[in-house]
Amino acid sequence: MKPDIHPEYHDVNIIMTDGTTFTTRSCMGKEGDTLRLDIDPKSHPAWTGVQRVMDTGGQIAKFNKKFAGIGTRTKG
Repeated sequence: MKPDIHPEYHDVNIIMTDGTTFTTRSCMGKEGDTLRLDIDPKSHPAWTGVQRVMDTGGQIAKFNKKFAGIGTRTKG
């Protein structure tokens, strides 16, 4: 390896969304810095399998109203 081209690799503290903490090694910040996570495997739907639908401003209701008739056939 070439000298003096690699970033410093040191211990950092990680705080999960539920408040649990652990220490890992990273190139982020300085020795002993803390990283507070907004999303982690304990809370993200991709890992938990639990999904919440957030209907902001009635977007889902507006979509359903607009496309309600698609796929239905009328006799004529």
